[in-house]
Amino acid sequence: MSLACSRSLFFMVFTAGAFALGASYYLEYAVGLTPCSLCLVQRLFLTLLCASCGLAAVHGPKRGGLWLYWLLALGASLGGTTAAWRQVLIQSDPVLQLIKCPPDPQTLFSGLPWICALQKMFEGGADCAEISWTLFDLSIPEWSLLFFVAVSILAVYQLLRLLWSALQRPLSGEASHRTPLRD
Repeated sequence: MSLACSRSLFFMVFTAGAFALGASYYLEYAVGLTPCSLCLVQRLFLTLLCASCGLAAVHGPKRGGLWLYWLLALGASLGGTTAAWRQVLIQSDPVLQLIKCPPDPQTLFSGLPWICALQKMFEGGADCAEISWTLFDLSIPEWSLLFFVAVSILAVYQLLRLLWSALQRPLSGEASHRTPLRD
């Protein structure tokens, strides 16, 4: 895998993530939509994804660094996928829409350890079930889910590609090309 190819892929994911993050802030501050707890969890994972891909684009890592950065991107995108999927499920199931609302994030993080607060935020609530904005008949969590799934697929593909190229390299001491055996 060439360095230019990996840098451009990381930059592409960073740019798309930064655009999505900017759109979420635009919807919050310009349009006036209030993000629910699951939206904030998705925003956290999107920020982690942008940070790792932006750092990788600037760093331009070699083989070992590529493994690390693609694993970080995969972890962040899987976390975001899980949060977005949970919110899509809450929005689509009328029974789950009756869940009691958790307190706001400031109250959660001030009174509980951060792991417990994150777990409470992940449970969602009635505010997470409300669909307040759509584009092409898809809600914000559905768009978020599509983005995170696409990045997860890209990260898995790149990791498999790195693995394949590592398996194709000859071990040290072996010839780089095979010679046919002659009698």
